[in-house]
Amino acid sequence: MSVFGQGGSGLRRRALERIIRSRFILAAAAFITALILGVSESWWLSFVVLMLVLLTVVAVSAALPRQENPATVDPGDPAIFHLSGQQLAAQLPDPLIIFDHEGTILYVNPAASGAFRSVERGGVLMLHFRAPEMQTLVHSVMTDGVARSVDYFERVPVERWYSATVLLLDQATAGDRQYLLSFRDQTEARRLERMRSDFIANASHELRTPLASLTGFIETLRGPARKDETARDNFLEIMQKQAERMARLIDDLLSLSRIEMKAHIAVKDQVDLTAVLNHVADSLRPVATDLGITIERVISPGPINVLGDRDELTQVFQNLLENACKYGQSGKRVILELKQTGDVTKATVQDFGPGIPDEHIPRLTERFYRINVETSRAQKGTGLGLAIVKHILTRHRARLVIRSQVGEGSSFTVVFGPQKV
Repeated sequence: MSVFGQGGSGLRRRALERIIRSRFILAAAAFITALILGVSESWWLSFVVLMLVLLTVVAVSAALPRQENPATVDPGDPAIFHLSGQQLAAQLPDPLIIFDHEGTILYVNPAASGAFRSVERGGVLMLHFRAPEMQTLVHSVMTDGVARSVDYFERVPVERWYSATVLLLDQATAGDRQYLLSFRDQTEARRLERMRSDFIANASHELRTPLASLTGFIETLRGPARKDETARDNFLEIMQKQAERMARLIDDLLSLSRIEMKAHIAVKDQVDLTAVLNHVADSLRPVATDLGITIERVISPGPINVLGDRDELTQVFQNLLENACKYGQSGKRVILELKQTGDVTKATVQDFGPGIPDEHIPRLTERFYRINVETSRAQKGTGLGLAIVKHILTRHRARLVIRSQVGEGSSFTVVFGPQKV
C-alpha cells in the first residue's frame, strides 16, 4: 500500500473515532431535531433549526480533546513512515556493523567508524577482526542463527574492551541473510577493576617497607628510647621522611590510575608546547639552582601547537626535567630543546650526568623500576615518574625516545607526529 493509501486509511479511522466520542451529543441532537420537526408546521423553520443543531454538534465535537493511544498511532503517518533503521543506527553511541552471509560489510555506523578506523562498507569482516574469539563468534552465528556474545579486546590504537554480539537480522534464505555485529564498550569498567587490583598490589608492596620502619621506630620510642631525647629527635625525623615518602607514593599511584582511566579518550585541544616548556623551566628553576644546575633553553619563540591536554603535558615535562636535574646533577647543566620539522615536533630534555647503562633503558618506564634503589630514595623518587610519562604520551599518541651514553649523559625526547626519530 502506498503512503497516500495508508494516509487515507488513517484519516477515515480518525473520523470514525471522533464520531464514536460524540455519540451522546449526536443522539441528543437527533432527538431535538425529531421533536421540532414533529411539532412545527413550517418547513423552512424546521430546516433552519436542523442546520443550527448540526453546526452545534460539529463545534462541540471539534472541541473535544483527542485521546489517542500511542500504541494505536497510524504507522502510515509520514513522520514515522519515513524513519529508517539506518537513521536510528547512526544515532546510537555503540558501534554497529551489518554484514551479509559472505561476511561482506553492508553498513557501518559513525560510532563503528570512529572505533575501528579501517572498517568500511564493502570490506570483508573477517579481515578486520582476526582475533580467534571473533572468528568463532561470527562463524557460529552464521551456522545456526543463534545470537551469541564474547569479550573482545582491541589493542590499537589504545587498549579497549568490548562485549561483542552477533545476531541474525531476519529469517530469509541462507543466501540473503544479514547479520548485526554490535559492540558494548566495557573499557571504563575494566580499567576501574584493574586500577583497584593494581593499586592494592602496588600499595601493599611499596608501602610495606616504610610502614615496617615506622612500626619499629614507634616500638623503640615506647620502649628503650622512651627517655632518650637525642634518639627520639633522630627517630622522629626519620619517621617524618618515611611518612612523606608514603604520601608521595600514594599521590603518584592515584595520579597514574587517573591517567590510565583516560587512556582511551583522545585529546582534542591545541596546546602551545613553547608556553608549556617555558612554564616548566621557570617553575623548576629554584630546584635547579639548589642542585647547582643551569637550565639552558633552545626553544623557538613562535607558538608550536600539538593536540594535547595542557596539564598532562606539563606533568610530563616536569617529571623529565626534574629527573634530569636530580640524576644528572654531576653534569651541572640541562638542555631543554624544542624544534619542529614538517609535521613532527620534538621536545628533548638532555642532561650530562653519569648516563644510563643500555640494559636498563628498555625497563625505565616500568612501574617501580629503579636503576639504583638507594639513589632513587635519596632523591625522593617513587619509581612511578616515567610510568606516568609513558601513559600520558600513549594517550597523546606520542612517543618517548631514550638515548644514553655512560659517562656522557642522557636525553629523553618526546616525539609528536607520525615519523620516527
